[in-house]
Amino acid sequence: MIPFEMVEPRSLEEAVALLDPTETTIRAVAGGTALMLMMKAGVFQPTRLVCLHRIEPEHARITLTEAGELRIGAMASLSEVEKDSNVAARLPVLKNALRRLSNPRVRNVARVGGALAHGDPHMDLPPVLAALGARVTINGPNTSRELPLLELFAGYYETVLEKNELITAVTVPQLHDRKSAYIKVTSRSADDWPAVGVAVTFSLHDGVLRDPIVVVSAATEKVTRLAGAEQVLQGAAIDDAVLRRAGDAAAAEASVLADAHGSAAYKRELLRVYLRRAVRQALDESTPQVRQ
Repeated sequence: MIPFEMVEPRSLEEAVALLDPTETTIRAVAGGTALMLMMKAGVFQPTRLVCLHRIEPEHARITLTEAGELRIGAMASLSEVEKDSNVAARLPVLKNALRRLSNPRVRNVARVGGALAHGDPHMDLPPVLAALGARVTINGPNTSRELPLLELFAGYYETVLEKNELITAVTVPQLHDRKSAYIKVTSRSADDWPAVGVAVTFSLHDGVLRDPIVVVSAATEKVTRLAGAEQVLQGAAIDDAVLRRAGDAAAAEASVLADAHGSAAYKRELLRVYLRRAVRQALDESTPQVRQ
């Protein structure tokens, strides 16, 4: 491994200042679970790593806002989110998804901000947060902006973050009466990378679906919302025929990629089947969330 500089700023402002918008070999590091693998494989060779562990502790807190939204600091570990009482009470779909994200050793180290900034379409966290309507707060030199989580991802391992910007928080609105579910379909162990991830949320009024959100990941180059499937579900009563049409619409709409976890045709069929199951699961949240 080529030698590099490691710096440990004491504030977010100092950390941002140490990032160079023109230099691709300078990176911020939070948990480092993905970055270290890239370095060991020789995919990335840094000249400087900006370690974020010593910045203000507020960036690792999980709190409720006055509006009742859940604000998750970007430096919170995945284990801390998984075990947080407010997450368990308000967003059980997020807690359950995290329980099967990799393994406890990784979850103890990996940070929320890094899991999002990495832009990996196979991660479980982005599709769940996207379906929940989460927003990300991004800080750069003397600036702060907020955008819907779905708008963070620009392509395969690509985000809209500038090289001198950092994710500082994720804000998740209240679910209220909305139903939600996330299913990851793995070809190996339950905590493995998914071949397909499907997240859904919707309201149910007078027996029909309202305002559905359908998000797919892993099978696509980035976390993707499926408007065609949502249109089929909007205003529909739950029955097998509607769910088949929604699954067909999702499979036709999604731009599916092949990889080591399955061919494009295989993943398209998984999406068709598991979208139907995700909607059913949202109505019965006791159903297991992983399929192999």
